[in-house]
Amino acid sequence: MEEPHIERMAASPVKKGSLMMRPIHWFRMLGEELHWSLVMGVIVVYGISQGFGVGLVRVSTQYYMKDDQKLQPSEAQLFFGLLQLPWIVKPLWGLLTDTVPVLGYRRRPYFIFAGCLTAMSMLVVSLQPNLSLGYAMLSLMSGSTGMAISDVTIDACVTQNSVTHPSLAGDMQSLCGLSASIGSLVGFSLSGFLVHLVGAKGVFGFLSFPAGLVVMVGILLREGNLQRSVYRGVHEKFLDAGKAMWRTLKCREVWRPCLFMFLSLCVSLHVHEGMFYWYTDAAGGPSFSQEIVGSIFSFGAIGSLSGVLIYQNFLKNHPLRDIVFWSQLLLSLSGLLDLILVLRINLRIGFPDYFFVVIDEAVSRMIGRVKWMPLLVLSSKLCPPGIEGTFFALLMSIDHIGLLISTWLGGLLLHMLNVTRTQFDNLWVALLIRSMVRLLPIALLFLIPRADPNLSVLPAEMLKMKKGDDDQKNNKMASLIEGS
Repeated sequence: MEEPHIERMAASPVKKGSLMMRPIHWFRMLGEELHWSLVMGVIVVYGISQGFGVGLVRVSTQYYMKDDQKLQPSEAQLFFGLLQLPWIVKPLWGLLTDTVPVLGYRRRPYFIFAGCLTAMSMLVVSLQPNLSLGYAMLSLMSGSTGMAISDVTIDACVTQNSVTHPSLAGDMQSLCGLSASIGSLVGFSLSGFLVHLVGAKGVFGFLSFPAGLVVMVGILLREGNLQRSVYRGVHEKFLDAGKAMWRTLKCREVWRPCLFMFLSLCVSLHVHEGMFYWYTDAAGGPSFSQEIVGSIFSFGAIGSLSGVLIYQNFLKNHPLRDIVFWSQLLLSLSGLLDLILVLRINLRIGFPDYFFVVIDEAVSRMIGRVKWMPLLVLSSKLCPPGIEGTFFALLMSIDHIGLLISTWLGGLLLHMLNVTRTQFDNLWVALLIRSMVRLLPIALLFLIPRADPNLSVLPAEMLKMKKGDDDQKNNKMASLIEGS
């Protein structure tokens, strides 16, 4: 019943004020509708912890694997894939935050625990000398676990509001995307400089500071204290949540887009470690310095940010299937830019390596973000009320499994083509294969609905069935949104 009011609120910042004032009106509108602590939590978790933090950790981990652990490109991709495992079990973290409150709170304690776990893990890698590969991977996976827990917790908050405020679902995903892109831009811009200044291990120590801000989110987030009765029947709650997830997954409107996202990621064939090793090779590659590598990724963050702005301002109201079709086609074509670079065709036509690489990175990231923004909005609308965090975590877990498969398949491809630390003769073959298989998801676009992106996706009977559940459960979920 409040939806028309919300739509007017969402539309008003677009009509009022100058172009410079529109972002201010937009943030003010989100703060009024969703509470400032949620907006702050999104900025801290997505922007600082995941955006800025992941910007630093990606470059530092790549140099750590290459220079400290002396791994081959295919081996590095294998271990990078292992870092995805905590994200694959996101439904477990979602179940915990949805069904197991701690000290009367469902979200705040998990933010605090996640921040502490990440901070301690990064400090172990930074301060422990001569750390073996096994212990280093254990520490990095623990840090990844902390990030995954904070991610699923803020996702639960966002998806709750996507269900109660469907007209703001696109705005909330845009806020998440903007925060992550701006944070990544700053993180990647500083990453190469920091790796050069203090080394990869020193950067890991610095990453304990963003984790501390996640702890602050857990302290400041507005959340009502739940009754003691919520601790009873945790086992039944797990079973009920599992049944609700299975019931939702069997819905045709849900499993079809889930299948598309999974298969689309599986065939993306990541060969990023092969390209990274080639970037830094003095004989066959351009021999980029640490600062140059960081700046390249920062241009990728600019491209990602541009993708969010393009979606928010021009594509938000377009059919999902049309956006994904064109972005998937352009993503396949953009992969050929890497092929031109590795074959050194750019030098023959007068384009310097660095200039060509930053264009390649920015364009590829922009297209990738444009493709995934509508899919993220769709994912948030597939979550049934009451288990928003758990089900959104399940959807993201499915995506991470697809990402893990693509990373390991890419590593296997590099191994089969004998792409090593110093041998890159067949790297162009891997890039050509990657571009070709990226066309395959276009044949699966029929799995994505053509529905209005501003409307709910779940069937009305599923929403009514959930609304007819125990009133006590509904009151508990309402307390999460309205606060104390």
